[in-house]
Amino acid sequence: MDLLANTVRPYAWGSTTAIPELLGTEPTGEPQAELWMGAHPGAPSRVDRGAGETPLSEVIEADPEGELGAETVRAFGPRLPFLLKVLAAASPLSLQVHPDLVQAREGFADEEERGVPVDAPHRNYKDANHKPELVCALTPFTGLCGFRRPAETAELLEALDVDRLKPYADILRAQPEDEALSEVLTAVLSAEREAMAETVDAAARAARRLGAEDGPHAPEYAAYAGIADHYPGDPGVLAAMLLNVVRLEPGEALYLGAGVPHAYLDGLAVELMANSDNVLRCGLTPKHVDVPELLRVVRFEPVDPDVLRPEATPDGEEVYATPVDEFRLSRHVLTPRSAPRVLDDRTPQILLCTDGEITLRRADGGTDRNEGSAELVLGKGRSAFVRAGEGVRAFGSGTLFRATVAV
Repeated sequence: MDLLANTVRPYAWGSTTAIPELLGTEPTGEPQAELWMGAHPGAPSRVDRGAGETPLSEVIEADPEGELGAETVRAFGPRLPFLLKVLAAASPLSLQVHPDLVQAREGFADEEERGVPVDAPHRNYKDANHKPELVCALTPFTGLCGFRRPAETAELLEALDVDRLKPYADILRAQPEDEALSEVLTAVLSAEREAMAETVDAAARAARRLGAEDGPHAPEYAAYAGIADHYPGDPGVLAAMLLNVVRLEPGEALYLGAGVPHAYLDGLAVELMANSDNVLRCGLTPKHVDVPELLRVVRFEPVDPDVLRPEATPDGEEVYATPVDEFRLSRHVLTPRSAPRVLDDRTPQILLCTDGEITLRRADGGTDRNEGSAELVLGKGRSAFVRAGEGVRAFGSGTLFRATVAV
C-alpha cells in the first residue's frame, strides 16, 4: 500500500474552501477545483517507497503486471485505466461532451498526423481513449445532463417570452427530436456572437424573473440564470437551456457516457472516469469550441437522467453500477462496531477517505518497502494506492470510497 501525494488543479471555476476543508489545510484564497488521484500523465500522484517521492505513473511503468495485475494489463495495456478525482465547483464548468472510443482514436490519429501539438489550445484530442465518467455527490450537487425532451424545452423557452427564441421553440415542436436538437444547437453555436449576446441577456433576465417565482420550473430557470450570471452573453447559456437540470443529494451519483452533453454547476463530489482528458466544449468557456467536431460527437437524443444510488453487497460494500470495464466505484461506511472489511485484491485500487478515519492493514502483514506500507491510517481527504494481489483489510469509523477495475 502506498499513501498518495496528490496534485490540486487550480481551475477558475473551483471553490476556494471545499478542498482545503476536506484536506484540513488552510485556504490559499485561490480556486482549488480538482484533486487528482491516479497515474494520468497530466498530474500523476506520487508515492514514496523509501527512495523519495516517485510519480505513480513511473512506478507502474517499471512493473506493469506487478502493480496492475496480468488481467488488467491484458485488458487495458500497461497503465492504470481509471482516474479518481475530488471535484469542487463554485461556478459552472464548461458545457462539454466526451467522444466514444472509436471517435477518440480517429480524432487523436488525425491530429497527430496533421502535427497539431498536444498542448495547442485548439487541440481536441489529448489521447486516444474515451472518457466515460461517474460523479458521486459529497454535498448537495447540481449539474446539467443530457437533452430534455424537445417539446418540454419548447415550453420552457416560450415562457421566457423572448421574440428571438420563438423560432427555436417552433423547430423543437415541429421537427423529429434528433433533427430538432441538432438544428437548434447548431444554430445557437454558429450564430454571430455579438448578436447572440443580446438574445442571451434577454433570456437571462426572463429566467431570473421566473426563477424567483413559485412556478413549476422555477428551479430550472434559477439554474439557467445563475449560469448566465457567470457567463453573460455566452451562447452556451442557450445551449444549457436544452439540457436537464439534475440535483444530487450526498451519496447519489450520475453516470455520463459518450456523446452526452453535460456541465457541473456547484457542489463537492467524487468523480471516477476512464484515464483520459478528451473534452469537446459546447460553451460556457473562453477556451476553443470546435463546432463541427462537437456536432459529430454529440448524441442528439433526449435522456431522462438516471440518478444512481449504491447497491449493498452481502459484505457491506455499496456499489455504484455502471456499464464500463475501466472502473468501478464503491464505498464502505464503517463504524467502530463494523467487522473489518476485506477488499478484493484482483485489480489495482485507489482508496479515498472522505469522512472520519480509516485504517488499512495488509492481510499478509508484510513489510517489504518495495511494496509500500503494511499499515496506513487515512484521515479525511487522504488516499492510498493498493497494487493488484495485495490483500487489505479496512476498519475504523468513516467513509471509504474505493476505485477499482471492473474486470
